[in-house]
Amino acid sequence: MQLPKNDYLIAPDPSAARLTRAVSGTDHTGAPVDVSVVEERPLTIYLNRQEIVTAMTIGDYPEYLALGFLRNQGMLGDSEDITGVDYDEELEVVVVRTASETTYEEKLQKKTRTSGCAVGTVFGDMMEGLDQVELPASELRTSWLYALAQRINTTPSLYLEAGAIHGTVLCQGDRPLVYMEDVGRHNAVDKIAGWMLSEGVLGGDKMLYTTGRLTSEMVIKAALMSIPVLASRSGFTAWGVEIARQVGMTCIGRMRGKRFVCLSGEERLVRDIDPDSVPEEAKKSRRKASE
Repeated sequence: MQLPKNDYLIAPDPSAARLTRAVSGTDHTGAPVDVSVVEERPLTIYLNRQEIVTAMTIGDYPEYLALGFLRNQGMLGDSEDITGVDYDEELEVVVVRTASETTYEEKLQKKTRTSGCAVGTVFGDMMEGLDQVELPASELRTSWLYALAQRINTTPSLYLEAGAIHGTVLCQGDRPLVYMEDVGRHNAVDKIAGWMLSEGVLGGDKMLYTTGRLTSEMVIKAALMSIPVLASRSGFTAWGVEIARQVGMTCIGRMRGKRFVCLSGEERLVRDIDPDSVPEEAKKSRRKASE
């Protein structure tokens, strides 16, 4: 598909129904306040007749979340013949149907709780798929990083509206394309993976920007999506860095204002802009690095 030059294909809609609600409380002085808080609800994912997982999610783009989760767990291949994706809002269930039916009982028994929030899971043999990963040696210009950070951090979002949420953005060059949010960063990544699978978009010339930590799960998911660059406002885990180096991924964290740290894939970086020419980040667009 042809990608846009300027506007997002998908961007957060803080005013969307059912994503937030007002909750009454009191502030530090005891005065009454109404605060906008993020909703979370269960979504059960089926692959044909097999129940796979129940994830806690904000509830937007359930079809993309289901497709991306199954894709990143190795249950859907790029060439899989998907015959239908059916969402029942009342039952909070998504059923992904394929032409060929496969059972995953053994794989389901090997699932492992990850460090991701909101009940993230990675199946025990997920890393086996990394052996076939070959990430392209595409360049990454530092001017792109600075432009993306400024654009993304000033984009209206549920985070800026209510907090308590993670964002992940699929980027190409200095252009943000698809911006997904969810209570778990893994859910936001899976939504992007589902969109890419649905639209036939390849990852070789893309970057993932996330507000969350660069954990092993985030690196594995990006690698399985064939995305060679992963960047974050937050920090790293040692295993995440180790896996990034193993698969040849560029891993950049602690991106705030003109500063960032690259712990893997330095060879892709093209330093085409003087950091001193980059303005410091405005306070109103700052996010907490620990999220």
